[in-house]
Amino acid sequence: MARVLLLDDEITMLQMVTELLRSEGHEVFPFSNFEAACEAMEAQRPDLVITDLYTDKNKNPYGLEMLQKARSLTPPATVIMITGFATIETAVDAMKKGAFDYLAKPFKVDDFKIAVRRALSYSEAVSENVYLRKALKKKYQFNQLIGTSINMQDVFKMIERVADTDSTVLILGESGTGKELIARALHYNSRRQFAPFVPINCSALPENLLESELFGHRKGSFTGAVTDKKGLFQEADGGTIFLDEIGTMPAVLQSRLLRVLQEKEVRRVGDNVPMTVNVRVLAATNETLETRIKEGTFREDLYYRLNVIPIHMPALRDHKEDIPLLVVHFLKHRINPKNGKPYQITRKAVDLLSEHDWPGNVRELENAVERGCALCDDGVVRIADLPPVLSKLAKVSDENDEIVEVKPAPPSPSDTQIRTAKEAAAAATHSPTGFAQPIASLRDFLRDQESAYLNRALAQTGGDKESAAQLLGVSVATLYRKLAEVESAP
Repeated sequence: MARVLLLDDEITMLQMVTELLRSEGHEVFPFSNFEAACEAMEAQRPDLVITDLYTDKNKNPYGLEMLQKARSLTPPATVIMITGFATIETAVDAMKKGAFDYLAKPFKVDDFKIAVRRALSYSEAVSENVYLRKALKKKYQFNQLIGTSINMQDVFKMIERVADTDSTVLILGESGTGKELIARALHYNSRRQFAPFVPINCSALPENLLESELFGHRKGSFTGAVTDKKGLFQEADGGTIFLDEIGTMPAVLQSRLLRVLQEKEVRRVGDNVPMTVNVRVLAATNETLETRIKEGTFREDLYYRLNVIPIHMPALRDHKEDIPLLVVHFLKHRINPKNGKPYQITRKAVDLLSEHDWPGNVRELENAVERGCALCDDGVVRIADLPPVLSKLAKVSDENDEIVEVKPAPPSPSDTQIRTAKEAAAAATHSPTGFAQPIASLRDFLRDQESAYLNRALAQTGGDKESAAQLLGVSVATLYRKLAEVESAP
């Protein structure tokens, strides 16, 4: 079931379409007046808007204004335009302005039903995309990056300062230090966050394939080029491209990359016409590029183009004080299938992990924690469960050692339980001093209750959003919109 706002100045048509939509199980808000429909749109936040192009006797194309208002909602409503005065020009104009479909009166009932179903499927996909992008952005917020050491705090401060700029960033650091994590944090905390983030490892592809992947190719430009192909720079248009292991890029491609940075243009293999792209370039390397410049394998002018803002990722051995935090972070996100709780670890095991130099850096540490979780018997990682290079160095046993407290990760909607009004009241009524705590606004209280109710439905359906939507009697698009509203609430 979806929420559908309907606008048509022909009362007979309005009644017919309303009954048709309601017979399909949708909640319909019918209007014959443009101003009233506009007011209701903001209040009802429909999933689908169906509007006549001309909504009064003077043939004013208010439908186009309805289209613009519907597309300005967050997330935008999908729009179907209908009219009895259809022309190719008006149809093209409506589609250019964002209409999903265009129907000419009189239309067949089956054609109308198909158009509505297609539009709602599209609306659900858009709502899901918005929700997932918000969840992804939350994952890469600054407060999700782990580290309290001075070295890491310097990195976080730099990220915060340059994230919302278009400057090219060169991320330097050993393998396994989290360079791609930093690149994603830069992207998802910038104005480009809703555009693509496209990563590519320059060392993973041979020269001929790397050129085609980066810049695309024309059909027939080489053996095997059976169709035109867009390059990753075009795929990332409006967003960010992350060039990992940039130091391994062949010399020929370095000159082409330099042109992209200078001219903001790409030219596909076998094509003579350049295409403009709007892409922010982030690059990373675990090599010393200055050495490669001296060896003649890396262009000096490209280095200066990439090294506008350098960010140095410290090796884990240089901020060992962050190892306990990282270990707890990894354990939070690993659930013991036997009891449904996060794995735990002994204090001496953490101390042993903190003493190691970790040549593979954070990636190696995470692998060691994963190994410990896989091998432990009772949900508690002990020294014996750690990699042999560590367990052999242990001087004492930790069989009866203190267990490090690992709090569960922030719960996902599928496993959050509803908190009753009685429990909420008991928690908020009295402070330790005996005075009543301030009461939240009614709006905040209702939002919290709605959030808890949505989470309860998701928990009951095991996180299946389609089943949860059916249980709640709403469309999947409405469920995603509600989840996105709860997610973005302060």
